[in-house]
Amino acid sequence: MAGRLYGVGVGPGDPELMTIKACKIIRNCPVIAVPGKAPEETVAYQIAAGAEPAVREKELLGIHMPMTKDPKILEESHRAAVEKLKEELDAGKDVAFLTLGDPTVYSTYLYVHQELREAGYQTEIISGIPSFCAAAARVQMGIGEKAEQIHIVPASYQIQEALELPGTKILMKAGRQYQKVKEQLLSADVDVVMVENCGMEGERIFHGAEEMPEEAGYYTLIFVKDKGERV
Repeated sequence: MAGRLYGVGVGPGDPELMTIKACKIIRNCPVIAVPGKAPEETVAYQIAAGAEPAVREKELLGIHMPMTKDPKILEESHRAAVEKLKEELDAGKDVAFLTLGDPTVYSTYLYVHQELREAGYQTEIISGIPSFCAAAARVQMGIGEKAEQIHIVPASYQIQEALELPGTKILMKAGRQYQKVKEQLLSADVDVVMVENCGMEGERIFHGAEEMPEEAGYYTLIFVKDKGERV
């Protein structure tokens, strides 16, 4: 009988924000898959190890997930990931695949999960605290109040139209477009709060687009509200 694949959200960075269920799944699974060539060096593994020491005793499976938009490279990496996971599942082993935040929010893992599910393997997703919820709590601001809309926007693409939407805009994954995002925010009549490395070493918080640094790391998100809204 084939094993079961679990997509396990480990939360935004602080090990104390991992769920009890995530820890339970890690304890029960003989194989821990992590997005990275060297599992022990990945952020997801380090978060999990801080919350559930049993992860250090497990068989580790590194899954390379390149940060690219090239469809050919993505397809090849997804195919390779599926084949590596199939080997473990076909051997009857349950696999916990660790993902940052929540597996359903901009997670590369989800492509692999869907393909294996469609192939007939048993799968399950273990929700984790999303980074934007943790960051909002960190700065003690409400994301959505009363009838306020919430928009989650991948900032590596064009955001001009998104900035015109009502309510709270959450800009994620700015990446190489960070400078352009900052320029657009500086020219817009909006209130901004930026959180970098929430719950991790090197955490930084900036209030206002004019305070945003010239460079920012991968684990950066930006809250944007219309002027006069509470941030």
